[in-house]
Amino acid sequence: MADGPRLRVLTYNVHGQRDDRAALAAVVRGLAPDVAVLQEAPRRFRWRTRCADLAHRLDMVYAGGGEPAVGNVVFTSLRVRAHEQWCLRFPLTPGRHLRGAVFVRCSVGRSPFVVAGSHLGLDPAERAGQAVILKKVLADLDAPVVLGLDVNDHDGSPPWRTVADGLVDAGRGGEPTFPVWRPQHRIDAILVDPRCTVLDYGVVDTPEARAASDHLPVFVDIELWTNGGSEGKDAPGE
Repeated sequence: MADGPRLRVLTYNVHGQRDDRAALAAVVRGLAPDVAVLQEAPRRFRWRTRCADLAHRLDMVYAGGGEPAVGNVVFTSLRVRAHEQWCLRFPLTPGRHLRGAVFVRCSVGRSPFVVAGSHLGLDPAERAGQAVILKKVLADLDAPVVLGLDVNDHDGSPPWRTVADGLVDAGRGGEPTFPVWRPQHRIDAILVDPRCTVLDYGVVDTPEARAASDHLPVFVDIELWTNGGSEGKDAPGE
């Protein structure tokens, strides 16, 4: 049962920042998330500098991802401590885009959690295999999970069901997120550990959001689970 601090989490496919960057920054700053999980964030030339610049424009700090996670990035506010990050790359299918995932071990006060982010492939068979790999990694984690991802498939599809198994779909039955010019499909998800409590959920559909990307941003407010233990451990070197 949740009995900890409240947290706002955002998941957002930012379309490689190919749209209105000022609108993108305004949308995210207006939501004031504690954690932002981004897909199609900087992943190639000078990706570290570009991630740092994007984080600055969003009033956040870089926590993990980028090129090693094939464009999946996690940013946090200053109230969230990021202790460790690691990345995963899915097997490459010849002729298709390389895909991956990012994981960041975090804490707020006495509440530890792991933020994960991913962007599954367009090919149905490839996407199904990536969902299985991602789910296996998530199942091995020893802390509550908050997952933001672009499933590239509708809720109720096999890949969605695979990844969501054992987690709470914060937006179940919610509004479509793609494409912005005529939203028809809910392909962007936030899935949370059942030990956490979902307090609020929303899809932001405003003129600014429609100018910022080809996906609409999704946010969730949750109350974190706490085990009543000690504060989160410091990352090496802290």
